[in-house]
This record gives sequence, structure tokens and C-alpha cells, in this order.
Amino acid sequence: MNAPFTEFHLPEPLLRGLDKAGFDTPTPVQAQVIPLVQEGLDLLVSAATGSGKTAAFLLPMMQHFLDHPAPRSATRALILVPTRELARQIQIHFMNLASFTRLSTGVIMGGERRDRQIATLRRNPDILVATPGRLLEYIESGTGVADLADLEYLVLDEADRMLDLGFADDVLAIIERTNAARQSLLFSATLNHRGLGAITDRLLRDPRVVVVNPVREQHPDISHQVILSDDTEHKQRQLLWLLQNEPAAKTLVFVNTRERTTSLCGFLQGQGQRVGALHGELDQRERNRIMGLLHGGQISVLIATDVAARGLDIPGLDLVVNFELARSGDDYLHRTGRTGRAGEKGRAIALVGSKEWNRMESIERYLNLSFEARAIPGLKADFTGPTKRKGPSKGKPKPKSKPGAAVVAKPKEKVRERERKNIGKRRAPTGGVPIDAGFAPPRGKLPDGG
Repeated sequence: MNAPFTEFHLPEPLLRGLDKAGFDTPTPVQAQVIPLVQEGLDLLVSAATGSGKTAAFLLPMMQHFLDHPAPRSATRALILVPTRELARQIQIHFMNLASFTRLSTGVIMGGERRDRQIATLRRNPDILVATPGRLLEYIESGTGVADLADLEYLVLDEADRMLDLGFADDVLAIIERTNAARQSLLFSATLNHRGLGAITDRLLRDPRVVVVNPVREQHPDISHQVILSDDTEHKQRQLLWLLQNEPAAKTLVFVNTRERTTSLCGFLQGQGQRVGALHGELDQRERNRIMGLLHGGQISVLIATDVAARGLDIPGLDLVVNFELARSGDDYLHRTGRTGRAGEKGRAIALVGSKEWNRMESIERYLNLSFEARAIPGLKADFTGPTKRKGPSKGKPKPKSKPGAAVVAKPKEKVRERERKNIGKRRAPTGGVPIDAGFAPPRGKLPDGG
């Protein structure tokens, strides 16, 4: 068991905040990362989703700010994140930990009123949480509202996801505008992302690498099941059966397109389910409304695209259903990582059709998972798996030649007399008449095609 948080010599207000938030023992990533941040080292950290990495970088930064006040400083820490949901989640996490301090935070992201965000920047919060695109707009506006000259900490959370979303250039542009003397921390679910090197080279100085709960390591508190399906309509009936017969306090259902969120949400609502939809085309006010309904218990089922796969921390989420299988092993892991958090048990069910079978097997191999196969009574699929390839013909084997046996030569094919005469001659392009090799067309005339 890890040592208690008191071993990190955190100030009393932070210990009270931890107690209020219900944290008593550090997670493995917190136990390894917090002391290294306290030493002032740049870090490159690989940790699976749900491992507690947010507190791992927040606590030592907050400790430093409390121990070394700088009331006239501009923003002292910047946390860059890929999605608005993750930005909100970090802000909530900060507010819980800082409830007995006067430390402040602000959030800059798309979908919010610009006048309010400009007011946030002018207040110079101690910690700024931002998505790269929107923050870069304010930096390049020339108004000076986004002042990063005093920055002491720069954190890139879920850096691999930022690269997948195309934020690499924005992130590099922001790094160039920050205080060069800062301490930098990069968190990523995987360290072998092909674009990560360009970021780390510009961000980190002699970094310490920390690997905790590698991305492919099975989560001990999540069980994984697979149910075979025939088509979309069949999946809808299977999902409805699960919601009606194996109810969970909260269920998160993943699909791959926003069109599917709308259609599936409408189907379930028509069946009397309390359900909402979340996808990338919703504005921030609607996203906040949907998440408020889920947290408040007005709805118990959320249909979502991968916009919700990272950054969402939903207390009481018992079940994750992959209505459409994730496109990669990493995406599957981040989806299912929404359940089984903070020591609670979770369950992940994948509805898999014939076109998804190979992808399911690939995810199994990549993550070293073992899916538990199950079927729903009365809704068993006709599809039972891929058709086995036929082996070699089971007919009579060809007789093998015995040693010393005479080899019988094949009879020569008969050659017609007309064909024998044409041997060595080529046929004209127009076909039919043999042409001698030395043939030349009459002067003044060109062969066909000339």
C-alpha cells in the first residue's frame, strides 16, 4: 500500500481538500509523480486513463503556489487538454482540492462567450486550463490578454489525443510563447505515438520518464464481455434488453458517428428509457445541460461518440456498452476506462457484428484482453463467428512416384500444318495475315495507327 498523502509534506489546506474529496491513499501514479514534480524535474509520464494523474500534477503545483505566493504574477500554470469535457473535469477536480485555499483557476475553450473568457484571462488565474485552438486565438490577437510570460508550469494532458485531433502545430506555437524557465510535464496514454517526439523535443529538458499502468495493461476492476449481433436493428433490441433486464445506475453507450447518437437516442426514448446524446456538434451550453442531467439522475443512459471517451469522470458509471466497436485498441481502452474508476467495479459489453469481428480480435491481441462470450436469451445472433477456411481437398491423394519408376513423358501436342508454316512469322496488327520480319510498308503509306 502506498504511503498516505502526509508523506508529501503538503500544506494543511490541501490535506483538508483531499479529505473532503475522499482521497486518503495516493494511487501509483500519484506516488511516483508528486515527489518528482516537487524536485522540479521535467516529466514524460505514461499512465492509463482513470489512474489519478490529474491530482498527480495539480497537488505539487498548488503546494508550490501556497508556499511561494506571487500576488502580482500573471498566470503561473497552464494545462493544455484536447477536449472541453476534460477541461471542465480538471476544473472540478481543482475546485475540490482547493476548497480551503484562495487559489484560482480559469477555463478557456471553444463554445463559450468570448467576453467572459477575456475577463477570465485578465484576472490572471493561478492555473489556466485550455484547449489549444481557442487559447492560441487569444495569444495571436495582439491584445495581450493571454500573458504567459510568468508561467512556472506547463502541463500537456493526454498529449496523444491532442495529436490525434490535429493540435500539434497549435501546441508548438503556444510552447514558443511561454516562459522558457518553466517546468514542463507531459502525460500520455502511450509514449510510442509517432508525433510525440516533435512535442517532447521542444517542451522537455532532460525529462524523467515514468511509466505507470501501461495503456495495454488490463484494468483489474473491469470485466469485458462480447455479444454477437446480426445487424443494427438486432443491436438495438439487445441494448434495450440489457437496459431493461440488467439495469445500471448510469450507462454510457458508445457509437462512432453523431448520426448514430441521434437515431439510437430516439429509439431508446421511444422505448421509455431516460437517455441523452453527446457528440462534437453540440454547443457547450447543450453539453453542459446533458451532463447536468446525467449527474443529477434525470437521465441514466448517455449515447456518445468518442468526444466523451476521454476526460469524463462520471460517478456511479457501472456499465459501458460499445454499440459500435471502437476503431482501435487505444480508443477501446479509453472508452471502457470511464467505468471501474476509484476502486469501483465496472463492466464493458461490446455488441459485435460480422464486419467488426476482425477488429475485435485485433483489440484482444493488442490489449491482451480475453472477452467473455455471452448471448441474450431470445436474442441470440445467427452470426456465430467467421466461416472457417476450407483446408486442402479431401479427395483421393495423387499417387506418388516410387523410387526407380520410369517417368512417362507427356504426349506432344499436335501442330497443324498451317500453324507449322507460320512459325517464326508475326501477325499483322489488323490480324490474320502473317508478316515477315523484313517486311516494309510501301513508300508513302503508313502502317495502321501511324
